[in-house]
Amino acid sequence: MLYAICNPTAGHGRGKTVGNMVEKRLMEKGIPFHMVYTTHPGHAAQLAKEAQEQGAQTVLAIGGDGTAFETAQGLIHTDTALGIIPAGTGNDFIKTIGVPAKPLDALDHILSHGPQKTDVGLINDRMFLNEIGAGFDVAVLDYTQQVKRFARGILPYFYGVIRALFSFRAMDIKYTVDGGDEICQKAFVVGVANGGRIGGGILIAPDARVDDGMLDVIIVGDIKKRHLPSRLLGLMRGKILTFPETKFCRARSVSFSSEGMRLNIDGEVMNAQQAETKILPGALMIHR
Repeated sequence: MLYAICNPTAGHGRGKTVGNMVEKRLMEKGIPFHMVYTTHPGHAAQLAKEAQEQGAQTVLAIGGDGTAFETAQGLIHTDTALGIIPAGTGNDFIKTIGVPAKPLDALDHILSHGPQKTDVGLINDRMFLNEIGAGFDVAVLDYTQQVKRFARGILPYFYGVIRALFSFRAMDIKYTVDGGDEICQKAFVVGVANGGRIGGGILIAPDARVDDGMLDVIIVGDIKKRHLPSRLLGLMRGKILTFPETKFCRARSVSFSSEGMRLNIDGEVMNAQQAETKILPGALMIHR
């Protein structure tokens, strides 16, 4: 049986429209399915767990990155696969796994591509699918939320990037990679990525793969004000790894801390002065 979990409020109400489109297409194809709708934060994880326990082979997540993340929470370490139907504003994770951006094309892709083992990240015992970030990443998200109701796609994130570039100051961090020596430095960006894109398409980890058993670690040191415009252009072009301020490596685990730190975890911001991250290779089955 195919289950579908739809967040009707995703994409400023686009989720409901996409849910209806998916329901119609499945009926046309004569594919048995069961459609349910979320009503509150965290509901998708509960519904996905219930679907898995009832024997679902695949659970469709119809919504944005948040809906996909919640649905994945209910399916991790099981044989039930996740299929992502984009209906949000950013839809970043599908860009890494190769799922089409148009909802019905995404559905056809899922129906014609079997599930594959996919890596999942862990941050302080909490799962993440795409990327966690601290510093500039969080400032961008704060500004982005201010204008998301007025625009879609990459435009709110572009606004957030511009505002953050001229207001954010580098933070003091301590970090270790794979249990190595502790390093202290000022950092503009700290990113730990399983997927490659954030902010509606910005390429934060150009070579990230979701099946290599590794996290891509990006640490951008303090950027002088006179270099901010060129770094902004480079960021939008996916050239972050070429910045002279950037340190990059791949690791199975990363720990970092900073006083008063806030983390962006797949688009959700939380307070955490200490972050302990690691990769869980092949922990989730995803149609990709």
